[in-house]
Amino acid sequence: MTPRSAEEIRGYLVAQLNDALRRPGLYGNEIALHVLFDHYAYVEGREDVWKAEIEAMRERGAFAPTGVQGAIRYVFGIPDGEPADEHAVASVYAEFARSQGWLRTDRSLTADEYASMRDDLAVVCDGDRTFTEVRDRFGVPSVFIGGSNSRFGKTLGYCSEDVADPMVFFHFWNGRGPAGEWAMYEEPALLAARCGTGRFGDTFTFTPIGASRTNLKLS
Repeated sequence: MTPRSAEEIRGYLVAQLNDALRRPGLYGNEIALHVLFDHYAYVEGREDVWKAEIEAMRERGAFAPTGVQGAIRYVFGIPDGEPADEHAVASVYAEFARSQGWLRTDRSLTADEYASMRDDLAVVCDGDRTFTEVRDRFGVPSVFIGGSNSRFGKTLGYCSEDVADPMVFFHFWNGRGPAGEWAMYEEPALLAARCGTGRFGDTFTFTPIGASRTNLKLS
């Protein structure tokens, strides 16, 4: 039995990390993500960088005592007892993965495509949008987080070819119907777009549906 080489270990872990980012619910959600990031940061000799990122996330309100899920739960107004939007949680981890060159993207936007998307965020979030409307408007995402089942929420992430440009995320939600049906809508509704590295709550641009649910005081 031949031990794995360092390169094989690195390749295996980064593949697991990317799979967990895309389908966090299948891997154990945030706890699993945190462990994978701990392990891969160790393999890459970047433990201090990862620890510094966690502290920076705390300072800007993206990491609560209960982790990123606590921050997401607060921003989206998710009641106690309901599961956090783990696809949105994973998107925060994806940002760090991209900054370190660990995120394997399916597509990168050109500079013009990225600028156009940033300019379009306010218009897109000015009304309620479906998953299909947003995906068709901006095309195949750089990273798709969540499953394909329309009964459940998901997140689309877009990044440019320049790693200095912050990623743009679109967070979708589908609640239960009034009689307890599996889904409130035929396909998930856009809650908010997220982009930037400032105070966590300030990086969200909410749709009317999202604004009706959030705990933030919006002007």
